[in-house]
Amino acid sequence: MLIVIVTVVDMLAPSSVHLGPFLVAAPAVTASFAGPRTTGCVGALAVLAQALVAVVRTSLVDLNHTIQLVTLILISTFVTLFAYWRERRVTELARVRSVAKAVQGVVLRPLPPRVGALRLASVYLSAEREAQIGGDLYAAARTTRSTRIVIGDVRGKGLEAVGEAALLLGAFRSAAHRQADLGDLVGFLEGTVSSDLDNPVDPDHGTEDLGEAFVTAAVLDVPDDEPALHLINCGHPPPLLLGEGRIRPLEVGRPAPPLGLTEFVQTDLSPQRFAFDTGDTVLLYTDGVIEARDRDGIFYPLTQRLEQLTGGRAIEPETLLARLCADLLKHAGGHLDDDAAMVALQRLPGP
Repeated sequence: MLIVIVTVVDMLAPSSVHLGPFLVAAPAVTASFAGPRTTGCVGALAVLAQALVAVVRTSLVDLNHTIQLVTLILISTFVTLFAYWRERRVTELARVRSVAKAVQGVVLRPLPPRVGALRLASVYLSAEREAQIGGDLYAAARTTRSTRIVIGDVRGKGLEAVGEAALLLGAFRSAAHRQADLGDLVGFLEGTVSSDLDNPVDPDHGTEDLGEAFVTAAVLDVPDDEPALHLINCGHPPPLLLGEGRIRPLEVGRPAPPLGLTEFVQTDLSPQRFAFDTGDTVLLYTDGVIEARDRDGIFYPLTQRLEQLTGGRAIEPETLLARLCADLLKHAGGHLDDDAAMVALQRLPGP
């Protein structure tokens, strides 16, 4: 339509008026939303229209119209190439997103809504807008008489952190149902992380110093027939227990160092028991939650906000995480500076 209007008006205008340069707008605008084929066709029509105007008003060899034709051809070619590269970039980005989604489904599987005597819910908030996963992790596994859950945070970001998270999750899923004692399971995870950190590093690829690499983690065992949970905390933020109208952090008396650092510190991997009655809810989270800042640089007050959102009462895991995520993103201005993962579990009545 633009080409037709400009062509007709230009042919009817006085000889001193030249509207041909406006034809450039047609392929330029088309390139912003259409593919290279459509852009090229529109550019060709604009060139033909300019040639028609030249024939009607003077001739094709007229210097003014010749310059306009050459300029229009060059610009149409340029915007067509631009449309081609833009379409190619969009296709590549779609493929990357598809691969990231597939990787997320394999590495960070969503937790089932119910496992054993527990109702579960989980959420992962990535700091990178185009990323699906990062260094935060969580998983659940069944034994014959209990449910085991791990939540952790790999130091660092990027592909190295994703690789460490995948390694730890694989080790947990492989051993959680075979290791009878929770301390033995955590010891196995420590050995997995430490052995991976012993691998050679290529400094040219920006890999972090192995001496500074570690994984904070909290590993829980929740028996089916006992109103309690057993916890080993390896340098991770303490879980929060919601029940009886109050919120209580589950602080262990002898916290272990992060996985990958136990060889430097004498470590006791004995689990600690906490009461976990029917209807109680436990919130597990990574430090991306409590380190989220608002515009004034104030950290997110998790316990205080939970009091306001729940009144200290245990609520369904899905509802708890939905309220918490909305409030957290509001506090951080809609975007987090670090990945954040949360898992909520509630004990159901009955065995």
